[in-house]
Amino acid sequence: MFFLSRQTVGRHRHLYAGSFVALAVGVFLLGLAATATAATVAHGTGNLASITVTTLGDADATPRPVKVPLPGADVSGLQVVLSLVGTISGFITIFVIASTFAFAVASRRREIGLLRLIGATPRQVRRMILGEALVVALAASLTGAVLAQLATPLLLSQASYTELAPVKLEPASPWVPLAIAVGIGLVVAMLGARSAARRAGRVGPIDALREASLESARIGPVRVLFGLLFLGGAITMLTLIRPSTGEGVVPLAMFTPMVLVIALTLLAPLVVPLLGRLWAIPLVAWTSVSGRLARSNVTATPRRSASLAAPILAISAIAGSMVLSLSFAADSAVATIRDTLHATIVVTAPSMPAVPGVGVVDAGLPVQFVRAGAEDAQLEDAEGIDPAIASQTRNLTPLSGDLSQLIGNTVAVSKETAGLEHYKVGDDVPATFLDKVAVKLRVVAILPNGQGVNPNFLLPLDLVRQHAPTAEPAQLFVQPAPGVDPAELVTRIDHAVLATAWEADQGAGVRKGNQLGLILLLGPAAFYSAIAIANTLLMGSLQRRQEFVTSRLLGATPNQIRRMVLWESSLVGMVALSLGTAITGTVGILIRHAMTAGVPDVPVTVPWGILLGIGGLCLTLAVGSALAPTAYILRVVGRRAERGNMHRTVVHQRQ
Repeated sequence: MFFLSRQTVGRHRHLYAGSFVALAVGVFLLGLAATATAATVAHGTGNLASITVTTLGDADATPRPVKVPLPGADVSGLQVVLSLVGTISGFITIFVIASTFAFAVASRRREIGLLRLIGATPRQVRRMILGEALVVALAASLTGAVLAQLATPLLLSQASYTELAPVKLEPASPWVPLAIAVGIGLVVAMLGARSAARRAGRVGPIDALREASLESARIGPVRVLFGLLFLGGAITMLTLIRPSTGEGVVPLAMFTPMVLVIALTLLAPLVVPLLGRLWAIPLVAWTSVSGRLARSNVTATPRRSASLAAPILAISAIAGSMVLSLSFAADSAVATIRDTLHATIVVTAPSMPAVPGVGVVDAGLPVQFVRAGAEDAQLEDAEGIDPAIASQTRNLTPLSGDLSQLIGNTVAVSKETAGLEHYKVGDDVPATFLDKVAVKLRVVAILPNGQGVNPNFLLPLDLVRQHAPTAEPAQLFVQPAPGVDPAELVTRIDHAVLATAWEADQGAGVRKGNQLGLILLLGPAAFYSAIAIANTLLMGSLQRRQEFVTSRLLGATPNQIRRMVLWESSLVGMVALSLGTAITGTVGILIRHAMTAGVPDVPVTVPWGILLGIGGLCLTLAVGSALAPTAYILRVVGRRAERGNMHRTVVHQRQ
């Protein structure tokens, strides 16, 4: 049977070429993330500057020593980004390959039906299709793994000595990460073919021949059940995107669209025809015949339409949600900085000379310490302040506790950190400073969140000077004396800017960082999705050769067929983009509410250019990938028709 599978793949190379390319690119992205992660892990196990602390332990974990890398040697940022890249690429790979393979197998229903007619059993059909999946998966996975290994040094050289990895990264042993990537590729391909193989094996010979011409509008109860389960899980995740979720809001905003995409894909044969009819109403009124044919093709072949819409839905929903979420996060950060900073002048230097007209100078000292938790330990940013001075330049009104007690081994924590770590006034925070002195800091106050101005931990100024004697202020917050104009005072202080200008610069920095994150997270996935969209549409159009030939015989002109394909691919694209827009809008509204609760007058910045660019690119790929093979098929059919007419003319003349 495996020999037959190899022969079948060779005979249907054009059909499985799309699956091969899609899987090879998916394994390449997964392998690249895995090998780069292995390099960061190998670097982290070397002789790096670090501090060893003992975790606290609890009922589920025993205390244990852990090493925490010191600043300048920590590559955890790159590890987090790579893990997110691997997660998103893995999801897109599973999603696209399952859809692509199911489409490829569904396109051979007539052939499978004929095999059943000549005596092939359902088990033999399933084994043949799974064998074909294994042949394609082996070739594609090995190709992707080799490409990933070749590209790993380039990726590591670009990532070294950056904010994410401020060290030199060298390639590690590739066997384990590449074996994982190849294994994932094989599993994904087999899972993608398994569902279609089971569906083909259950069909009887006569039914197979009938279904080869017309798809059933019904879908199996198991698919409906899982679709509803995923939809219920997504709705539950949506309800958790609220202000009380804290830092968990961003991961929820990232993974909820994935669950929604899975649910809508499972239910797509029911949803796509319905939305296709709605989008076709103005199209039919405008185009008449070609629009009606396009509507009929979309609604009469729900499985094919769903497979074509799947990659467009995936990338539009995931990319759109991330773009909107990061934009709203930047809006929230800017508003938080504005409401936290009371000073009207910021000096972007560690010191300033005495200048007449200056009232208050808040010179906080940045410091870092290692905070031990129940199961791990992490490096935290803190700042040493003089509460009496800092309260005049920042919003430090305690939500609970007394900030005037910030003396000795004490700490004030932000509301967000207190909620995540369950800190209350009077609790102890185990801390180890970079001079390797361990202390217990008593919580004396819970403060409002002030990211961008206040770190999550505020310490007494004397305590910071004791453990970090060389620390210097990152900036100075200055309040003019009563009656002094801040704009005039700025002109007399070097490196001074108005607070409004500094806030704008901080917001621009947040957005620039978000853009870099989008490129790192969505760049590979978007590239892969573009290939998947083109592959799927090309496969769909190439399988319709006989349909186009029949249409030509019935009198349809090439231009009419092209217009029909244009409207059909546009309908599929618009249906997918509608669902993606609904997911993006829902997630965006919820995450904006979660991030801006309690912060007044938050600006609304919607990156329309990026969002419209994503939609336009998806629609352009969909239409172009459908029209290009259609034009090729019509050209070939036209040449053959001309040769047939010439042959008949010659024969007639000889007679």
